[in-house]
Amino acid sequence: MVRVLGPDHPKTLTTRQSLAYWRGEAGDTVGAAVASEQVLTDMLRVLGPDHPDTLTTRNNLARWWGTAGDAAGAAVAFEELLTDMLRVLGPDHPLTLATRDNLAYWRSEAGKAVAH
Repeated sequence: MVRVLGPDHPKTLTTRQSLAYWRGEAGDTVGAAVASEQVLTDMLRVLGPDHPDTLTTRNNLARWWGTAGDAAGAAVAFEELLTDMLRVLGPDHPLTLATRDNLAYWRSEAGKAVAH
């Protein structure tokens, strides 16, 4: 894909994001976080911070941070993402509601880590 469309083509970026996601689903959460961070940098530069694919990548990155053991970092990332989701999509959009749910989950997980 990179050879044909180039590294900054939206389909190339989406494919990289998908590869990072499935890497995490396969159990390599740290690798998924690293790959998500890399593609997020390019998405921010090419697509901008409010593009739906950029927001999705931020969601996935926060998830991989939490799954890799940084529940507090995931909670902070979801809190920042929620601010942007509210501004871009509004309070009733399904992705905004999902982000609220993710934020609540990772805040809970972060609280459990502190309690131990």
